Amino acid sequence: MPEPEKVVIIGSGPAGWTAAIYCARAELKPLVFEGAVTEENRMAGTLPLGQLALTTEVENYPGFPKGDLESYLDNSIAEDRRIIMAPHMKEGVSGPELMELMRQQALNFGTRVITQDIVEVDFENRPFRLTDSEGNTHEAHAVIVATGARANYLGLPSEDKYKNRGVSACAVCDGALPRFRNKPLVVVGGGDSAVEEADYLTKYAEKVYMVHRRDELRASKIMAQRAIEHPKIEILWNRTLVEVLGNDESGVTGVRLASTKGEDDLEVPATGVFLAIGHTPNTAFLEGKLAMTDKKYLQWTKPGRTYTSVEGVFAAGDVADDYYRQAVTAAGSGCMAALDAERWLAAKGM
Repeated sequence: MPEPEKVVIIGSGPAGWTAAIYCARAELKPLVFEGAVTEENRMAGTLPLGQLALTTEVENYPGFPKGDLESYLDNSIAEDRRIIMAPHMKEGVSGPELMELMRQQALNFGTRVITQDIVEVDFENRPFRLTDSEGNTHEAHAVIVATGARANYLGLPSEDKYKNRGVSACAVCDGALPRFRNKPLVVVGGGDSAVEEADYLTKYAEKVYMVHRRDELRASKIMAQRAIEHPKIEILWNRTLVEVLGNDESGVTGVRLASTKGEDDLEVPATGVFLAIGHTPNTAFLEGKLAMTDKKYLQWTKPGRTYTSVEGVFAAGDVADDYYRQAVTAAGSGCMAALDAERWLAAKGM
């Protein structure tokens, strides 16, 4: 077996590529497992480049104001990848474009990439042993886990059809986009996150409908009261989303809601549907290997550091963050993880 890698990075979202950039510039020669391109990963929303690759406009990542990036993209991204990218919309950067730029920047500094998943890990012995989805084994002195978390969806065909055309799982990411401004919007969910999403959307929406399958919100009392009393929020009790309505030209135009009380279906006009039914961190392959929260997010074991429960293993991005879940915070923690790994390796004389 070849010499162990100094650093292996698992994941290819903003956290993973930022970690790779910093590790590569520190001469750690990082190896990134960006994930496999499979139908299973497509359906699960875990293809390479992370959740941002499933997003269209990105208005809140610093450094990319509205403008035409066509020539910059042509000059910056490798031709074999540029040729398969969607046309640039000339309105700033899109999610896939931003991720391709991050990936290319990491490659420019010498990052190596394997387009496979890591499916099994051995963190009990050093160097660590990692098994990829083709059955190959790799060794590493340090590991950065940046596998992210995927938004939960209901699994409706119409929901999938209109993703990024009015269906979203992140109000903070997408709520200010032109298609949602001064229009009626729908939030599905009844917990604190759903109330937060609805409250945030009232800054832009004409009206926000909260769809909840029960007659009482699961949110904390103070959050529930905030939603009930808000003049721009209307709660549709005892209702479930059964179909997202829309067309090819406009995207989402409304929703069809079933009743949990035996009443007739209800159609509500809306230009946006925001799912607020939670996220699932991509940590199944780490079960029993690293300490996790009750929601299966990786635990940082020291405040202000990306340390996990295993010395030499670090966590970055949404896989360890169930609160902020933003591209810029993920990138920031990717930087932190790279610096933590670099300093840990140096302390070990590696």
